Amino acid sequence: MLSPEPRLPVTGTAAYLAPGPSSFTDFVTANVPHLLPGRRYDGEPVPAIGGHDFTHGTTIVALLFAGGVVIAGDRRATSGNVIAQRDIEKVFVTDNYSAAGIAGAAGIGVELVRLFTVELEHYEKIEGVPLSFDGKSNKMASMVRGNLAAAMQGLAAIPLFVGYDTDAADPARAGRIVNYDVTGHRSDETLGYHAIGSGSVFARSALKKRHDVSADLGTAVRNAVEALYDAADDDTATGGPDLTRHIYPVVVSVTGAEGAVRRPEAEIEAVVRAVVADRTDNPGG
Repeated sequence: MLSPEPRLPVTGTAAYLAPGPSSFTDFVTANVPHLLPGRRYDGEPVPAIGGHDFTHGTTIVALLFAGGVVIAGDRRATSGNVIAQRDIEKVFVTDNYSAAGIAGAAGIGVELVRLFTVELEHYEKIEGVPLSFDGKSNKMASMVRGNLAAAMQGLAAIPLFVGYDTDAADPARAGRIVNYDVTGHRSDETLGYHAIGSGSVFARSALKKRHDVSADLGTAVRNAVEALYDAADDDTATGGPDLTRHIYPVVVSVTGAEGAVRRPEAEIEAVVRAVVADRTDNPGG
């Protein structure tokens, strides 16, 4: 039986013991490029592939509120017309004051966010200070752009990045939402809400009617859950709350006081059950 390919190079290990750049991604690119999202072992982009169904994550929503920002994602992943996973997690805390959700090719998206999280931690350890919010969002843009070759072959993974800008002049406006396209182009959301993924058009329509940026945290969480409920109602790739299996959306809030916090499952379960009960009486919301 052949031995598996080594994850670290046989030669050049001195690089791991020498002072390096503040960018962990640059270090990986120079020394172990095959570990980057969308790369194979020799570091080259993945070859063209077709005729296969890959696991895809679907709907992510983000909305600003009076104290910061909330991001939430459903738990379904699909492979073609099949449910590939019912309890996938697509929303992640990336550092003390930021979080990200992914839609698209699940494997690449999750890998991208994990690498991004290490990138932020590495920068802070090397420089002694955390990266600014704009620095974080620009770093995410460059990582998305690095996956462009794979995206052009159908393996696109798009993040939705949120955070609390600790350098903001007005704390009431410190919550930020940044969205991207496959080329890495970033744009700041100015409407106070955004959604990505296959159910995004339905989620945005729900938030357009329901959400108010002056809302408190509890209302923002409820609005996020309702937007995902509406998306699941019209989009088969978006998973609705599963009361039987106790599978509920992942919700993360980011505020100046608490930082980035994944909301407890018991809290989200209570919100979900309230939404389901209300929709039983009024299915249209």
